[in-house]
Amino acid sequence: QLSAQQKMSEAPFSWFRGVYLPPPLQPLNKTLAKAGRWQAVGSAQEKRRSFLHGFCQKHGGRKKLQTHLGHLVSRIYVEDRHKVLYCEVPKAGCSNWKRVLMVLNGLAASAHNISHDDVHYGKHLRRLDSYDPAGIATRLSTYTKAIFVREPMERLVSAFRDKFEHPNSYYHPVFGKAIIRKYRRDAKEEALRTGSGVTFKEFIQYLLDSHRPVGMDIHWEQVSKLCHPCLISYDFIGKFETLEEDANYFLQLVGAPAELKFPQFKDRHSSDQRTSAEVVRQYLKDLSKEERQMTYDFYYLDYLMFNYTSP
Repeated sequence: QLSAQQKMSEAPFSWFRGVYLPPPLQPLNKTLAKAGRWQAVGSAQEKRRSFLHGFCQKHGGRKKLQTHLGHLVSRIYVEDRHKVLYCEVPKAGCSNWKRVLMVLNGLAASAHNISHDDVHYGKHLRRLDSYDPAGIATRLSTYTKAIFVREPMERLVSAFRDKFEHPNSYYHPVFGKAIIRKYRRDAKEEALRTGSGVTFKEFIQYLLDSHRPVGMDIHWEQVSKLCHPCLISYDFIGKFETLEEDANYFLQLVGAPAELKFPQFKDRHSSDQRTSAEVVRQYLKDLSKEERQMTYDFYYLDYLMFNYTSP
């Protein structure tokens, strides 16, 4: 027999499992934003929201939630003061977004003084799955939910450059060694020992392999699987391509302090050229036509959901 307290704590799970998704598109609360200044950004935002909602209705249908609630919200960070939920998409401005959330939460005076390690390993921010079921359900229904995305090929190449073209004490021994061992013929002993020097073609072979020697990673996982945009109705859809405008508009919407602006500095490897469409073209040259098509197919849902043009 369940105690009354247990019944209460499990009720939101039952409610969430039975709800039909996607829910109706709710109007974005614009009362705190100065209308004239943000008119064009606001208009673009409404188009993105309605496009994603229409996509989910067309392709998702009225599906009942099958995923465990904790898994569904595991990438979402919580900022309780301004009632913000932010779903982390790596390589789409997430480090600076975490800095902003720390400032909003009163954990830091400025986004510019927070180190990379503090952002990612400091455990200063709570994730939504750390709350009890009632706390999760309440925040999902009352907080402003934001997601920031990036053109999938650019995000993929950016992740590869960051993790495999620079010294890395985790990605080289864990992913690099396994990738070189499986996909490089006559691999040298040094490469097998360190896992350094993975080529983009080898990385793509790993990505497209249904029997990968190591699992997926959030830096190249599809946004559709990280943030579940057809199950969670996001109020705000920002894009890396218009990051500064989108981010500062969002800060207005949630009533952030006027002096807080989204930081523009590159988090790591600041001397490297930013990953652009031209940089991506250079990397894709190393792939066969079939590999390029299969890589696009891998991110097909992300291209469709967020209305990105096929490369």
